[in-house]
Amino acid sequence: MSRTNVRSRKALLEYLRDHSPVIAPSMLKCDFANLKREIEQLESADAAVLHWDVMDGHFVPNMTYGPPLIEQWREITDLPFDAHLMISNPEESLDEYLEAGCDMITVHIEAIPHPANILKKIRDADRVAGISLNPETGVEEIEPYLDLCDMVLVMSVHPGFGGQKFLLGSLGKLKALRKMKGTEIILSIDGGVGETTISEATQSGAIFFVVGSAIFENSDYKRSIEHLSELAQNSIALS
Repeated sequence: MSRTNVRSRKALLEYLRDHSPVIAPSMLKCDFANLKREIEQLESADAAVLHWDVMDGHFVPNMTYGPPLIEQWREITDLPFDAHLMISNPEESLDEYLEAGCDMITVHIEAIPHPANILKKIRDADRVAGISLNPETGVEEIEPYLDLCDMVLVMSVHPGFGGQKFLLGSLGKLKALRKMKGTEIILSIDGGVGETTISEATQSGAIFFVVGSAIFENSDYKRSIEHLSELAQNSIALS
């Protein structure tokens, strides 16, 4: 691989905290016909992370991409890759995502109800380990595994499709998780995040925001990212 800035798990966690609040473009919404240009524009816009939504058509009804394409995109940029595996049986293909160059890997508690081994394996590979929960899943389902996680991704929409409306119930989950773990774990939120929702999500404990439409539906990516970051920063100051 052509990467020149390979980070360890520890270094990447420090990087994420240094860049908090992190506005992570959801590449599901990008122009795949011009992906190299999209990535270059996001680099110029000072995006800290690129978020890749991996869907298998089974765990969620939609399908996107897998390790072979991610490995090719890995050659284009040194930005950290955040892989959100919305797939069944993620343990069967984990090695492929590690080899493809994913720096952060998040699996769903609904796809693997006993995720201790896969979380340990992600950490053993010196990558950031994350767990995600769908809107209908309570935080008590992931509580036994929080000590094995670096990140928790709260879904504020039903996974599988972009452009959905933000579900307010996700805010209570963020607050509960923050109460459980303080600032030990990076809290992330995905779905319907934009200028009308990011402040409440920040005040509820999130510091990592997966954003699709609110970035890609505007021509100036840098301005969109800066605006969302400012809204989150202002909300942190009020928290």
